[in-house]
Formats: sequence, structure tokens, C-alpha cells
Amino acid sequence: MIITIITLFPEVFDEFLKSSIIGRGIEKKLLKVKLVRLRDYALDKHKTCDDTPFGGGAGMVLKAEPLARALRKAGAGRKRVIYPSPGGKLLRQPMLREFAALREIIIICGHYEGIDQRIIDTFVTDEISIGDYVVSAGETAAMVLVDAITRLINGVISKESLEEESFQDELLEYPHYTRPRKALGLEVPEVLLSGNHEEIRKWRLVQSIKKTQENRPDLLKNKLLRRKGEKNGSY
Repeated sequence: MIITIITLFPEVFDEFLKSSIIGRGIEKKLLKVKLVRLRDYALDKHKTCDDTPFGGGAGMVLKAEPLARALRKAGAGRKRVIYPSPGGKLLRQPMLREFAALREIIIICGHYEGIDQRIIDTFVTDEISIGDYVVSAGETAAMVLVDAITRLINGVISKESLEEESFQDELLEYPHYTRPRKALGLEVPEVLLSGNHEEIRKWRLVQSIKKTQENRPDLLKNKLLRRKGEKNGSY
């Protein structure tokens, strides 16, 4: 898979792309990340990429022209273009699986107050929010996307690990324990020491449901509604 990232600050990604699962995917040649420096596509002598918003207001907005040049050069129009933004659709695991199945995607890193709306109207196929909060730079959101997508690329991590992760079945992942058997005055649950794989599976499922009910009841509600719809032939 090839991910092109358009950014004002490509140096931010240097260590990130060498580390952990991302680095492993690149080493295995399952992933290639191209960093595009947005300022290279500004034509004035000062390499200006932002300006004040029409209508007034605080902050600056990334200009349409440099972004358009960078996007056309990167192949926008033939590829999915993702713009991480607080105003986008909430990112969920099914979206990530869809992105991971593509051969190429482009990610735009916004900055300041965002990007000119005409870029969204003309080029962006997916405006995505990584959560109900605001971060200072689109580079942070882009890293979240790259990390989450890379894990789903076939061959980067084991199939077994993917199957047991949170959100795979709209449930949060069960608790994990490792050696020693007793730590901080607490014991590992006996069932995990039993060697009975069926009982361990049942325990983990119960724990996943409990954790989801406590922390993300909306996931359980969505799961039940979807199954009800499938049963009634609504989907």
C-alpha cells in the first residue's frame, strides 16, 4: 500500500515512520509512505501556504492553490483523498478496513483553522474525525490514521492478533495478564491458568461484553440494532 501525506512539516514523521509496526510494514515492503512538503507547491518567493479567512475571525487557513497543485501531482482524482478534520465523520474500524484494502490513498494534514473549503469540495473524498476533540496539527491525526490502517494491511501483524483486537466485533478487548502470577497484591484470574481453552474463550467474551457495557454502551446498542435489522431484512 502507498500512503501519500501532504504536510507543512514532513520532518515530524521521521521517527514515527521508523518505529514499531509502521517501520515493520515499510521494511517488509507492504507499506510505502510518501511525504509531500506543501511549501514546495507555493509559487511566491515567501512560499506562502496560508492566509486570513474571508469574513474575519482568528487564525489562518491553508490556501487552495498550493494544496491543489500538490494534490494533482499526487494523483488526486484517481485516489481516495482523506482529510482529518473535527468536522468530519467519526472514524470507525470498518472505515479503516476499507482504507487498508486500497492500493493508494492521500492524506491532507490541515493546520491552523483548517483548509480552504474549495479543496474539500473539489478533491476530498473522505473528511474524517479521529474523535470529539481538537488537536493542534493535522500531522497528529495523520499519524493516527497511518498507524490504524497499517495494522490492517495483510501481513503486517498476525491474523490472530487482529481478530482479538477491540472493535473487531463491536466489542472492546478483554483484560490481559502476564507473569508473575501475583503482582500488586492481585492474582491472575484462575480460569486463565486452567488450560481449558473453551472456558478461557467464554471468560474473555464475558469480560469484553462487561467492559463494552461500562465504557462504550453505544457499541452494544449499535450491534443489537444491526442484528435486529438483519433479522428483519432491513439491511
